[in-house]
Amino acid sequence: MTKINQKKIALLLTGGGARGAYQVGVLKAIASFYPRNQGIPFPILCGTSAGAMNTTALGCYASCFHLGVKKLDWIWRNMHTNQIYRSDMLHVSRYMFNNLTKWMRSDLNSNRPTSLLDNQPLRQLLNKMIPYPRLERNIAAGYLHALSVTASSYQNGDSISFFQGHPDIEDWNRSKRSSLRGLLHCEHLMASAAIPLLFPAIEVRQDYYGDGSIHQLAPLSTPIHLGAEKVLCIGLESLHDKQSHPQLRHPNASTIAGHLLDSIFSDTLTSDIERTTRINDTLDLIPADARATLQLKKIETLLINPTIDIDHLAIKHYHKMPAAIRLLLKSIGISKNTDSSLVSYLLFEKEFCTDLIDAGYQDGLAKKSQLLDFLELPSAVK
Repeated sequence: MTKINQKKIALLLTGGGARGAYQVGVLKAIASFYPRNQGIPFPILCGTSAGAMNTTALGCYASCFHLGVKKLDWIWRNMHTNQIYRSDMLHVSRYMFNNLTKWMRSDLNSNRPTSLLDNQPLRQLLNKMIPYPRLERNIAAGYLHALSVTASSYQNGDSISFFQGHPDIEDWNRSKRSSLRGLLHCEHLMASAAIPLLFPAIEVRQDYYGDGSIHQLAPLSTPIHLGAEKVLCIGLESLHDKQSHPQLRHPNASTIAGHLLDSIFSDTLTSDIERTTRINDTLDLIPADARATLQLKKIETLLINPTIDIDHLAIKHYHKMPAAIRLLLKSIGISKNTDSSLVSYLLFEKEFCTDLIDAGYQDGLAKKSQLLDFLELPSAVK
């Protein structure tokens, strides 16, 4: 396997539930730019929620970029909802009943995770599909510089970046965000993907954590602290078909829930990229000999977001969602014709995921010129 000598380019993958399949499509397009024996072009990998699962899988196969993307592609194309959370009528009913009657039990028995859905199957899938010990070997061999998984602490409200990487990397502690070094494993991924209320909080190092997007005010902070000079961001912010809803009407609970998830997963990244651009422009106005005292450096970013309306695509596959989950969503006002993005986050069915992968692949190819320049590929690779 060969490596590429280049600047430290980081890959940042955001969260978004089932929408994470789109990221695999973009990565598949990028992999097509490289020979088959090429190591991963991103020595720094940073992910949150679904993005954390994708980056961790890539990190385990950092010595062969094509192999890592191929395995991710296979997993998402064969995805079923019951691999992520229990979706049969018996388990959904029993789980909800246990939560509803929790107040009737003793304090000892009631001190159990409370959530709308039981995502225990996800833990089994992650342990089966991701060979975590390979991370340390890839770091030692130089294929990977660092991998981080971001989660949100319910104890102090901080954004915590669990990371595994080169010994020279220093820990950081900033306002509302800090790092914790250690060997990454399944519980870190479960914590990063624990969407509030939908999935239960996860205990890691005697603290409880939820989805990493909740308190992530500066997503670019983590790759920068890990040494990145450039950051490729693959977001999951969907284009909303405004013409589908021309009439002004009062939003219901399902619409508001969808907007909250959209805000959690997308808004902070866009704002952070804008802030980075302003800092870069400001640094251009400062003499080079004076920049060192500021402890700031220019960071180049490239953001790829879906060019399709993911919510509209999810509605197309709404009938594939398990009946128990459709019934559950209907109880909170969500149906096939509801204006809510919640469906696109929970629809872990292979037909929907396959369409998202294909959409990501086309978007990646459409940005080939920008990606080739950003990745600084040698002319022989081009």
